Amino acid sequence: MARPPARALALLAALTFVWGTNWPLFRIALDSLSVWTFRAGVLIAATLMLFAIVAIRRESFAVPPGRWPALIAASILNVGIWGITTALAVLYIPSGHASVLAYTMPLWVALLGFVLFRQTLTPRMLAALALGAAAVGALMMPNFASYAGAPLGLLFGLLAGFCWALGTFVMKRTDWGDMKMSLTFWQILISAVPGVTLALLIDGLPKEWPPLPSLISMIYTGVVPMALGTAIWFALVALLPTQVAALASITVPMVAVASGVLILSEPLSALQAGALACSVASLWLALMPARGKT
Repeated sequence: MARPPARALALLAALTFVWGTNWPLFRIALDSLSVWTFRAGVLIAATLMLFAIVAIRRESFAVPPGRWPALIAASILNVGIWGITTALAVLYIPSGHASVLAYTMPLWVALLGFVLFRQTLTPRMLAALALGAAAVGALMMPNFASYAGAPLGLLFGLLAGFCWALGTFVMKRTDWGDMKMSLTFWQILISAVPGVTLALLIDGLPKEWPPLPSLISMIYTGVVPMALGTAIWFALVALLPTQVAALASITVPMVAVASGVLILSEPLSALQAGALACSVASLWLALMPARGKT
């Protein structure tokens, strides 16, 4: 494999930082905002930013004929359910731990591929699944003793990864034509409509501005990690082999755990550090090619 260009590695580092440090911001925003209002604000900010990006790049907003059902399904899975379940997970367990659970997506892809599409589970992938299960168990055992809502945090975190995996199958098995950033714009806009509606029905119109840290966290999450982070991801996919770009799935949870410890003083015991190591090893086995393969 050729050495990745320096620009691509710099983009990968930027993406890892942006997506990883975003997880503690969930907790900061949710200190004074409900999950529904927070996610509605994030989706509005991301939609506006992505609209500007697509317009500046002069890409077409057109959706190929017959692709709307797949686009709606991808939006619900990748944006709608993912956004709500990750925010709910952070309410019940530390943000770094929630990120590790949500980023089990590649393991769910392997399991779903085996169950739904008869794809082969190689010994390498079976080892990855075993390490992933060990990581989840080691990560959650201390949480069950320390957090009353830990079972719900576990459920929401794994559900996020599961739905992301389903959304990945929808994305990969659909011919999107020439859609690039507009594909992400439409996914976020489609989820923004019910997201904002639910926030208004459940929370009503805000009677006052939220505290500045929560407001900044909400807007930043929409503009930077969701919108600009997606733009960086598309640039990475164009510059790097798939398996190298996929390193983001391994490095983001590491940064999320570290930033949760530094920003929110979240716990990190030896057992939880071991869980993170198991998770990294599991994702490495799942995403990186075997020696001699490209």
